[in-house]
Amino acid sequence: MTRTIQIVEVGPRDGLQNEKALLEVDQKLEFIRRLEAAGARRMETVSFVNPKRVPQMAGAEEICAALPHTAGRSRIGLVLNERGWDRCVAAACDEANVVICATDGFGIRNQGASVEEQTAALVAIAARRQAEGGPPITVTVSVAFGCPFDGEVSEDQVIRIVRAAAGAEVAEIALADTIGVADPWLVRRRVEATKRAAPDTPLRLHFHDTRNTGLANAYAGVEAGVDVLDASCGGLGGCPFAPDATGNIGTEDLVYMLERAGFETGYDIGRLIETARWMSGILGKPPAASVSRAGVFPA
Repeated sequence: MTRTIQIVEVGPRDGLQNEKALLEVDQKLEFIRRLEAAGARRMETVSFVNPKRVPQMAGAEEICAALPHTAGRSRIGLVLNERGWDRCVAAACDEANVVICATDGFGIRNQGASVEEQTAALVAIAARRQAEGGPPITVTVSVAFGCPFDGEVSEDQVIRIVRAAAGAEVAEIALADTIGVADPWLVRRRVEATKRAAPDTPLRLHFHDTRNTGLANAYAGVEAGVDVLDASCGGLGGCPFAPDATGNIGTEDLVYMLERAGFETGYDIGRLIETARWMSGILGKPPAASVSRAGVFPA
């Protein structure tokens, strides 16, 4: 098999944002450097949110300033609004990942804005990029499979945002199972619907393993033709505004599954395990990812 699956590492952003421990900038930079040494070429490194609301994400500008631009690597900044876009541009991020929540219930709690307001912000950001320049824009549709406040999320809710993002000519659209409620069959249906609505826009998937379906959902996405998946080293992750939301699928777990099947990922699984165990020492808890606990096979 020669098919390559690109894994976007989200540990420094989504992985750390729900942790009680507040890491120093130097610790975050060491995490990023270890992940890049393990093979990460595309990574969410910072979030341009209010540090008073999410103190775990403080120091975004300092982190960006300490990471020189490197050929073949893309450091991504999370953006929720035009203020975040301004900070992302000023920090010279390689990509801006704009988040739009699929429901008003989650959007108002997470971002202080309705779906309509968030979509309008994306359109404004895309127009500014076209007029003023700036990094490529990707869009993540959060709670695309279920919302902790509004319940089930319909296909129509998701596709309206997908069409708006495609109309804004973004570089990529991601569907995120923010609270880990999806199943593989729903993943396939939602991928197919998204491809029909935005056939010319690359698709990425983002899964949490809250209910132990994360890897199964990743498998379903790959089988449905998706070549880009998010993951977090050690299985770190969660959302401070989503009750009981636990970590992303572990990068090492995803790499193990894919490479056992013959896919290529470009990651060094041994270094991923070392990095996950190093971070678990800092956080004072064992890694959630199974491969970091059990090891690889054959040993």
